[in-house]
Amino acid sequence: MTLESLPGSSGYLDLFPERRMSLFSNLYVVGLTLAAGFGGLLFGYDTGVISGALLYIKDDFEAVNHSSFLQETIVSMAVFGAIVGAAFAGWINDAFGRKKATLLADAVFTAGAIVMAAAPDPYVLILGRLLVGLGVGVASVTAPVYIAEASPSEIRGGLVSTNVLMITTGQFFSYLVNLAFTEVRGTWRWMLGISAVPAVIQFLLMLCLPESPRWLFMKNEKAKAIAVLSNIYDIARLEDEIDHLSASLEEERQKKRSVSYWDVFIIKEIRLAFLAGAGLQAFQQFTGINTVMYYSPTIVQMAGFKSNQLALLLSLIVAGMNAAGTIIGIKLIDRVGRKKLALSSLSGVIASLIILAWAFFAQTYGSSNGIYGWLAVIGLAMYIAFFSPGMGPVPWTVNSEIYPEQYRGICGGMSATVNWISNLIVAQSFLSVAERFGTGPTFLFLAGIAVLAVVFVVLFVPETKGLTFAEVEEIWKERAWGSGYNTESLLEQGNDS
Repeated sequence: MTLESLPGSSGYLDLFPERRMSLFSNLYVVGLTLAAGFGGLLFGYDTGVISGALLYIKDDFEAVNHSSFLQETIVSMAVFGAIVGAAFAGWINDAFGRKKATLLADAVFTAGAIVMAAAPDPYVLILGRLLVGLGVGVASVTAPVYIAEASPSEIRGGLVSTNVLMITTGQFFSYLVNLAFTEVRGTWRWMLGISAVPAVIQFLLMLCLPESPRWLFMKNEKAKAIAVLSNIYDIARLEDEIDHLSASLEEERQKKRSVSYWDVFIIKEIRLAFLAGAGLQAFQQFTGINTVMYYSPTIVQMAGFKSNQLALLLSLIVAGMNAAGTIIGIKLIDRVGRKKLALSSLSGVIASLIILAWAFFAQTYGSSNGIYGWLAVIGLAMYIAFFSPGMGPVPWTVNSEIYPEQYRGICGGMSATVNWISNLIVAQSFLSVAERFGTGPTFLFLAGIAVLAVVFVVLFVPETKGLTFAEVEEIWKERAWGSGYNTESLLEQGNDS
């Protein structure tokens, strides 16, 4: 079977260009995307709100004010919870479906928000952060997969990137909330408690939405899957998509393999795919995005702006740029491609981090803190302007589309776990490293990691723009076994391994 003969392949769409869909041509698909994207909103709100709330938590709890470790723990405990949530999310998604996984994430997140708002001491607050993290971890795996599996291949990148837009929108909204409650009694309790609102909204929306059609096909619920697909495609293309899914299911049955976590490391093509996906997730974090999003008000104060309100206002501008940049990424990711977008993004990130490092070096040894403080703010803004269109959406988009059907849940969960572990390392160490070595050297070190990220993308990440899931599988088989590989013999090797 050739790629061109696969129903629903990009070659097929070249023959029938009138069947291509534009990003917003189907309101049903857009509705599914936005509802699932509330998982990203949870992710983004929690990421952003803690940066402002931390300023006021320190005022209420003396122990927190005098301990960088406690501050880092309050921030990073949600990340630890997300690691655990993401680690189990793949199994939850495959066993119970994308819809039930989302409902579970919303329920746990809401419970965590209530605990945080009522916390009588830092340690109960940390427990609430753990619960919120569990919900965010499950949602971070589930939302991109749900969107990708309901998306036509030609607009899949833009739709999955909409989830990242929801993340950045959540971050922006969190700074607005932070500013709104700076003069209200209870400050940080309101900031953290309101985070339950998007979780409740998504829970109610998901009750009205269908399960992923691809998951339904995997569970042999073909009639339900066709009912969902009929709302996505017109009659002519619907038949081809059904044939494509049926063929994929039959191929999996012929393999007769039980899926395990060890397969990710044993089967060469799966290992290569996971290396690319997990590597992108790790570099997304180690190039410093969440030093900016978790600690941007703190960084602004380090730069010489001591007012809490001014720090939050400047951080709001940074968050707004993040959301705007993600919109640009949505427009570009299916036009420019994932790989080019990532490389151009990283080039700007390197330049921005060098400017940030120089600003803090100059502030340390210079005589005009105000000038260098504003230079640091400009560096932060530049960083977001370059990061948000590329390294923001690209890792999540690539991870939603590079794994075979039967490994998508497992590999997506493992890759998201890598993201959250990397996130935890950054969140738990940034303030301590900056105190020990200086803020300038810390940003310079992040610039060096961004250089390594460029090399990694060039060597290990393929371009997947416009390709179907089946075509992406072919890329990994060719990379694993060479252009002359025989599909049938590979299937036999897979059954024997």
